[in-house]
Amino acid sequence: MNNAEKFTLSSLLLKIYEYTARCSLQTIEQTGWIHIMKKRLLFGLVVITLGALAMQNDDTLATLTGLGAPTSPVASSDAYSDNFHEGKFHNSIPTLANAGMGKMLKSFLFDKSAAARPDKAIPLQPMQSEQLLSEERNAVYRLGHSTVLIRFEGDFWLTDPVFSDRASPVQWAGPKRFHPAPIEMEQLPPIKGVLISHNHYDHLDAGSIKALNSRVEHFYTPLGVGRQLKAWGVPAEKITELDWWSSVQVGPVTLAATPAQHFSGRGLFDGNTTLWASWVMLGAKERLFFSGDSGYFPGFKEIGDKYGPFDLTMIETGAYNHNWPGVHMHPEESIQAHIDLQGKQMMPIHNSTFDLAMHAWYDPLERIAELARERQVTLRTPKIGAPLVLAEPAQQTYWWRELMPANAEATEYADKEPSAQPEFL
Repeated sequence: MNNAEKFTLSSLLLKIYEYTARCSLQTIEQTGWIHIMKKRLLFGLVVITLGALAMQNDDTLATLTGLGAPTSPVASSDAYSDNFHEGKFHNSIPTLANAGMGKMLKSFLFDKSAAARPDKAIPLQPMQSEQLLSEERNAVYRLGHSTVLIRFEGDFWLTDPVFSDRASPVQWAGPKRFHPAPIEMEQLPPIKGVLISHNHYDHLDAGSIKALNSRVEHFYTPLGVGRQLKAWGVPAEKITELDWWSSVQVGPVTLAATPAQHFSGRGLFDGNTTLWASWVMLGAKERLFFSGDSGYFPGFKEIGDKYGPFDLTMIETGAYNHNWPGVHMHPEESIQAHIDLQGKQMMPIHNSTFDLAMHAWYDPLERIAELARERQVTLRTPKIGAPLVLAEPAQQTYWWRELMPANAEATEYADKEPSAQPEFL
């Protein structure tokens, strides 16, 4: 099992253990039934033990639980990618090593912020299809996490659509949303194209893809991801797979798949059999960048040199931790990525919807706001569901501060070992 598969397995197992432990504590508070707590914590420990065994032997967990997932078949187009060799996709530069499972477990048990989830309702701006169709200017709307509705050159686009209640292979366990989407899928206007960055559960959701299929003209994915969409009923003629630095013209819009520093996998043994990517959208006058998930790497500057400057960058800012330094960015790295991309305005994404790390839920927004002030970066953090019209003067809002605990500061729940500056500077 490679490092990417181990990280995927570690994260899934730790989330299951965290869920069982949390349920146990809630049960004690409500009933005082100690024996139920013991059973649930024992179940969690069994899961962790099986996971540890699976890391030593790829066949162990599949044999003991039947959870093994077969490796996806490799398409002939994958084999021609410069990033594909030995049956796997690879980052353009070596990925920084993740911590071991023991260290991750310790962090989840002892370093978890008390404010990992908000204790008040996230404010939303409700959206209606009629209002969206009446707006003719280029605009973006955060729907939660990395799901963004984009009005661009007269059509609507959607990134990494996740409308389900949980970012998980099952809807009875796993990271649960802090808030509903500000619009129901049935209320969405016709979608010209869906951009998928990679196949992790918080970016590629089976229920959402199946429900959106009839409303979407076309799906654009990195190499290999289309196979999953076909399995969910999306016709092959509605799917275009792209390698890094490949592009396609869709009416007045140029779409380009660009590199990211990450990994892929939905099962225990399919790690990196599909590609991951960021996306560039080029219009007549305006340019957009969508990061998907990525660690910081020199590729951001390459993308900026080739396609920038960007009128808006939508950059991952959240779910960071020193235990996985190579595949997610700390806020200091996110803002440097924006600068490398030659961005004019930055909208942080990948936050405020799911609990995927140890930091406080508001920590990404607080830290990036302070960094933007220090680095003189124009930051846009609209309320979820609110329009961000590209042509309008920037108006910064700090909606999350009304929900923060009294006297809380970002540094109180910040990652204990943040990167002082990006690794490759």
